Amino acid sequence: MKHVLASLVLSLFSGIAAAQAYPTRPVTLIVPFAAGGPTDIIARITGEYYSKTLGQQFVVENVAGAGGTTGITRGAQAKPDGYTIMMGHMGTHGAAPALYANLKYDPVKDFQPIGLVAGTPILIVARKDFPAANLKEFVAKLKDPAAKVKQAHAGVGSVSFTTCTLLTSQLGVKNIVAAYRGTGPALNDLIGGQVDYMCDQIVNLVEQVKGGSIKAYAIAIPERSPALPDVPTTKEAGLPEYQVSAWNALFAPKGVPKEVAAKLSDTLVKALDDEATRKRLLELGSVIPGKAGRSPQALQKLVESEVARWTPILKAAQQ
Repeated sequence: MKHVLASLVLSLFSGIAAAQAYPTRPVTLIVPFAAGGPTDIIARITGEYYSKTLGQQFVVENVAGAGGTTGITRGAQAKPDGYTIMMGHMGTHGAAPALYANLKYDPVKDFQPIGLVAGTPILIVARKDFPAANLKEFVAKLKDPAAKVKQAHAGVGSVSFTTCTLLTSQLGVKNIVAAYRGTGPALNDLIGGQVDYMCDQIVNLVEQVKGGSIKAYAIAIPERSPALPDVPTTKEAGLPEYQVSAWNALFAPKGVPKEVAAKLSDTLVKALDDEATRKRLLELGSVIPGKAGRSPQALQKLVESEVARWTPILKAAQQ
């Protein structure tokens, strides 16, 4: 009995020691989209803080494809030792079950939630010379089949796909659609005028809107964003029913040691209180969650609610 007890105590202290030492080598942070998109930007800002604070590099690996599910699948199947984590979002952990019949992971059951990093309000944007002066004129163009309006998105299941699906469903329209392997490539074609419009996260669009390379018609939250104070809300612009905000969050594979998960979560809380990190996220237009909203438990509840919200909307749109 003494030997068994001694073994248990030794195992406990070994686990604690390993967690205290973690990380002892670089950590891979999987971003399930191409470089340059909003998830990538937020991941790199967050990863820099982790690298600085924990003393090992958190190396971003972009694994694009299938609306982000390719990268998240890889992350879910990784060894649960804390050396592979991933930046998920509304598409990969909310919309995906309704869009991919053979999805190889369950957003609710197959991950250890680390914490919510940032909320990202949705903007309706168009190429800079799109012939509509405001949101009402833009909606009229979408409803006109002769206009042959072309929508861009970052892949089925992405935030840009999901939120534009909500928009077109509410308006009862179908547009020509161009799918890309990430928001970065889609945005490049929007700037270049090859496509007409997108619905996307503000974090990826502030610089382009301010610079005049694209135009923003509205932001889909109740209040204007300090990052783009001149852009009206959808309620102000005449489309009050279109309210949607995306989010990005950190996840680890299910089964990661509790002490390691706690260290990752605690570091995220500190990152979101760090003045330099906050400044960079806020300048992009992100909404930083409060203390309660950063916990693993809060993220788990968010994932459950998002799957429940998006499944009926997206299944109905596919019929």
